[in-house]
Amino acid sequence: MASNILTRTLFSTRLLRSSSFLTQKPQLSNSFFNRRSICLQAGAVYIAQKAKAVHWTPCAMASASIGTRAAYSTQSISTNEPVVSVDWLHANLKQPDLKVLDASWYMPDEQRNPIQEYQVAHIPGALFFDVDGISDRTTKLPHMLPSEEAFAGACSALGLENKDGLVVYDGKGLFSAARVWWMFRVFGHDRIWVLDGGLPRWRASGYDVESSASGDAILKASAASEAIEKVYHGQSVSPITFHTKFQPHLVWTLEQVKGNIEEKTHQHIDARSKPRFDGAVPEPRKGIRSGHVPGSKCIPFAQLLDASQTLLPADELKKRFEQEGISLESPLVTSCGTGVTACILALGLHRLGKSDVAVYDGSWTEWGGHPETPVETS
Repeated sequence: MASNILTRTLFSTRLLRSSSFLTQKPQLSNSFFNRRSICLQAGAVYIAQKAKAVHWTPCAMASASIGTRAAYSTQSISTNEPVVSVDWLHANLKQPDLKVLDASWYMPDEQRNPIQEYQVAHIPGALFFDVDGISDRTTKLPHMLPSEEAFAGACSALGLENKDGLVVYDGKGLFSAARVWWMFRVFGHDRIWVLDGGLPRWRASGYDVESSASGDAILKASAASEAIEKVYHGQSVSPITFHTKFQPHLVWTLEQVKGNIEEKTHQHIDARSKPRFDGAVPEPRKGIRSGHVPGSKCIPFAQLLDASQTLLPADELKKRFEQEGISLESPLVTSCGTGVTACILALGLHRLGKSDVAVYDGSWTEWGGHPETPVETS
């Protein structure tokens, strides 16, 4: 009991500090995301509200007509198209078996705090998905995939169920949301879509946002992080409302990438910038060599997006890959710096019908930081 009181007190203090962001410019610090401090957050048991049968509009691809609501169940929404428009989401936002996730994450040098920005403004009803927090605790590599049990525990703490349709977005337009889209697919949940253009496009379209300095969503985010900690400390988490089914073909390890250099079973595409790929500039993380995996090709993730940070149409995406000599008829694996923007490549390829693209989870932070892996420069 004393421990629980201390935990809640510490989290309340942290929450009050971050809430000051609502009225003054925050002093952002990477220590906010210190994983070891996450276990000092408030935990709670959440039971997901039972959803009733619903009817959604059928268009999950381009702009949907807000005034037209055809009778479609959640099961009829296509998972072949990986994104939905802001118009579509606005038209269907209040459907009971649709849940929205704010998965904003930023590079350390951007000095942006995603949970504070979430508190200032997010899509109404959105939950906060902590990319750094819902991750593997057994490695020093950033935001690596957690275990199945840990992911199930975290999603259950967020109030998610397998019957839910999920729309995930981020604060840059299309950046870290693709990573969470990929994570859910790795754990067997295909009914997830990325909001094309993210929060910036939502706001530019004139749709409302809400703010909250505390409340149910913040507590659920804390409970999700606490669930992760419990699992990695050998403790059980209950109730489990979200069950996983691991898809090993969607995630690659260092050993698989190393073997592919010789076997060449998969085309390897790197989503980092060309200067980083060429080894012409130093890596942003200390101790990481510059260059690329031998035999890999470079398609910077930004080339798959237009000026409004929405995914390019299929015909333009196809041209981008063809220009770099990528065959859509052969298997593919993608990588980047830490496994985030590699998922944007996977998202674009999914639009082109490639639903089985693997992502090298450790990406260049693991490869370039390993003393014995081969590195090429251009």
